[in-house]
Amino acid sequence: MTLHGKRIVVLGGSSGIGLAVAQAAARENAAVVIVSSRQARVDEALKTLPEGAEGYTADLADEPAVRELFTRLGNFDHVVFTAGESLQLEPLASANIDAARSFFGLRYWGAFLAAKYGSGNIRDGGSIVFTSGVAGQRPRSGWSVAASICSAMEGLTRALAVELAPIRVNIVSPGVVRTPLWSGMQEADRDALYQQMAEKLPVGHVGEPAEIAEAYLYLMRQSYATGQVVVVDGGAVLV
Repeated sequence: MTLHGKRIVVLGGSSGIGLAVAQAAARENAAVVIVSSRQARVDEALKTLPEGAEGYTADLADEPAVRELFTRLGNFDHVVFTAGESLQLEPLASANIDAARSFFGLRYWGAFLAAKYGSGNIRDGGSIVFTSGVAGQRPRSGWSVAASICSAMEGLTRALAVELAPIRVNIVSPGVVRTPLWSGMQEADRDALYQQMAEKLPVGHVGEPAEIAEAYLYLMRQSYATGQVVVVDGGAVLV
């Protein structure tokens, strides 16, 4: 159970958790491919990865673009989906429906398209690892869109674990992590959220991308778990 020599595609791999997954896999001598929507981000991320790492740009919410991407990529062993815009956190009464649909378009339908067009490229013993979040289990006020997507992603994971077998399909559910996902918040509000969560969590701190990345690597390395949600949240669902 090793990632040595495996080819791993990380969709959303230019920053945050996705980049941490790519870096961790590269340290285990995996061949890493990162995909993001912006070339500048891809170029910056590749500077942190070993020579030979590949980088591509694609709009992961656009079906023709995703289909073309996987045609270009060819075969690989694992695909990880961590792509996502900054969180939309607002009360139901003031929610922007177009923005909510756009958020679903990338985080849910982007993952759906990745499975549709990427699953045929996965070699024997390979897997898909999606991303949700503990908002689906323990939402806060104003998190209706985020909580809905997290729950939908976990349902998709279970369904595809059955439909795509023997390809393994699993999902990681992080808690609050210091990533660009929270960039839509004012800096003071973001810092306050981190502090509040750190004080509540049993582990005493919010997550770092490298900590969460280990869960993705576990799900790729092992060969028996499928349809599973791995929660890495510092104990958030307990308090």
